[in-house]
Amino acid sequence: MTLLVATFVSNPQTPALTPALIARGAQALGLEGQTHWLDKDVAADLIFESTLAPRALADALRGTLEPYPIDVVVQPVDGRRKKLFLADMDSTMIGQECIDELADFVGLKEQVSFITERAMRGELSFEPALRERVALLKGLDVKVIATILAERITYTPGGHELVHTMRAHGAYTALVSGGFTLFTGPVSQAIGFHEHRSNELILTDGVLAGLVAEPILGKEAKLASLKELARINQLLPLETMAVGDGANDLAMLQAAGLGVAFHAKPAVAEAAAARIDHADLTALLYAQGYNRREFVA
Repeated sequence: MTLLVATFVSNPQTPALTPALIARGAQALGLEGQTHWLDKDVAADLIFESTLAPRALADALRGTLEPYPIDVVVQPVDGRRKKLFLADMDSTMIGQECIDELADFVGLKEQVSFITERAMRGELSFEPALRERVALLKGLDVKVIATILAERITYTPGGHELVHTMRAHGAYTALVSGGFTLFTGPVSQAIGFHEHRSNELILTDGVLAGLVAEPILGKEAKLASLKELARINQLLPLETMAVGDGANDLAMLQAAGLGVAFHAKPAVAEAAAARIDHADLTALLYAQGYNRREFVA
């Protein structure tokens, strides 16, 4: 028997968690344990013993709560607070796909978005799909990036609290993106990450050359970043956490101590150890056992 914790989370903007819902899930699966509230009506832990796999338990509990918008993460109690956090940027820490926004300035957003969606679903290899999309941007003035950052980029709710709270408790944080340094630099600074890693767009006289510097940071590079930063910080895999939404995040998610598919593509949500479909990014703090009072704004 392993001591496990099931963290029930609803979106803080529309709190929907009740003691009755937690009891409903526990009773349906025959679980007996203690409930600890992390945030009234928003998040709570149920601690219990079981021999079943955590992801299977999470799926079963979530099924018992439908149609209520409640996320459930199940994991061992030991080691749930992480010391290294890696995050994808596009459609994870921010609400947009930056390359799609760039394409809008050359009238090709629909075409590029279609390629982006297929790549994120794992239907296309990430690296050639990125080269193809970047080629379509040739001749675009680099100044439009400042416009996009100022007028179109929105930050995913809970992201600032997630990064700053983990940093306040000694964790190292990195934004690791298949996007571009011209975006990850400002975004990582605004949210508060220690560092950022992404791809470099090649410029010629202030315009995009339609090329991206090699090697491209894709699925394998994200995984390598996780392993490298864990080694540098002398951490075990159990002490790491990663979050993302696309196919190029999956290797990183599966290697992390807690890999979270956040509002993710179906194949990614099914394959990751944990999934968040309804809540915001503060769910990753609740999953680590943080009480709302511990959050750093």
